Amino acid sequence: MRFLTAGESHGPELTAIIEGVPSGFSISIEEINQALANRQQGYGRGQRMQIEQDQVQIRSGVRFGKTTGAPITLVIVNKDYQNWQKIMSVHESDLNTQRKVTKPRPGHADLNGGVKYNHRDLRNILERSSARETAIRVAVGAVAKQLLQPFNITILSHVINIGGVKSREYSLLTELTTEQLLTEVASSDVRCFDQSSATAMKAAIDNAKEAGDSLGGIVEVIALGLPIGLGSHVHWDRKLDGRLAQAILSIQAFKGVEFGLGFAVADHPGSLVHDEIIYAKDTGFRRSTNNAGGIEGGMTTGEPLLVKGVMKPIPTLYKPLKSVDIEDKESYEASIERSDTCAVPAASIVAEHVVSYELAQAFLEKFSGDSFSEVLGQFQHYQSQVKGY
Repeated sequence: MRFLTAGESHGPELTAIIEGVPSGFSISIEEINQALANRQQGYGRGQRMQIEQDQVQIRSGVRFGKTTGAPITLVIVNKDYQNWQKIMSVHESDLNTQRKVTKPRPGHADLNGGVKYNHRDLRNILERSSARETAIRVAVGAVAKQLLQPFNITILSHVINIGGVKSREYSLLTELTTEQLLTEVASSDVRCFDQSSATAMKAAIDNAKEAGDSLGGIVEVIALGLPIGLGSHVHWDRKLDGRLAQAILSIQAFKGVEFGLGFAVADHPGSLVHDEIIYAKDTGFRRSTNNAGGIEGGMTTGEPLLVKGVMKPIPTLYKPLKSVDIEDKESYEASIERSDTCAVPAASIVAEHVVSYELAQAFLEKFSGDSFSEVLGQFQHYQSQVKGY
């Protein structure tokens, strides 16, 4: 399975084509649209979210609610394009050099991309590098999540840190059920299950907004019900943790990733880090703890997958940083594009869906087939194999 996306932030639409989805899987447009709506919510979002109300259109590959095995085409129309038609026109006759962007913004792709592609109008860079592109990746991930649903795999996300305000620790096994965690996160406009921390996070966002500043944070994605053995140890590019790390770090503004204890393993001896193996006839092989975050040797262990990503503060500020005009080389304050104060809650949705795609891809590599019935048959056979191991 693979996909490509196309489109610009203020272009007419965002498009994705997903290839390699077997036939016979149920796909709900409503579930995709709910994921897109979740991405647009969150305390600290900017004015763009008031303009766009993202809705997906499926142009191919699904008929009467079922995948056909053909490539799936997804389209999200940019409503704001009506205000940008001349600026984003494909016609040379509409060229207006007075609207050129020549001041690269610190923290963005503007300068690096301008140099690399030899553009004198940096809008050619910022339009494609914009986080608006994550809308179509969420749509792709929402399709991927639905491919995993028949196999009782649940994927969710939440926020554990905004601007240094941290959520309290929790345990899926002893404190919250999956349903309770989902409910608590959905009821929070910063997507934090700890309501006291959520209140403090909102206060921190308010303070940053008043100061013309921005905040980053940390999100966590949890996947439950994964079978043992997704991914592989045999080659570097088949290791699932490596692929998941690349997916997380491909999200705009993400700068780090952890699995399980993550960087905290540096603070403890091995006896307090590694997960001991236990066995029971009814459950088979398990781990007594999950410090590895559900991944060992590049493969899933059967324990919950726990992956965290850290997002830097949004670099577009209302108290702009210094920049240099690429034309006259004079120092200026960086130009301001419409922006958010904090997009961490939305980023948790993006992280959830890029992880969903990678897990679905690994799942279909392990249990390949051209139709749902083939995939299901392989999965059931493997379950019997694991149970008898």
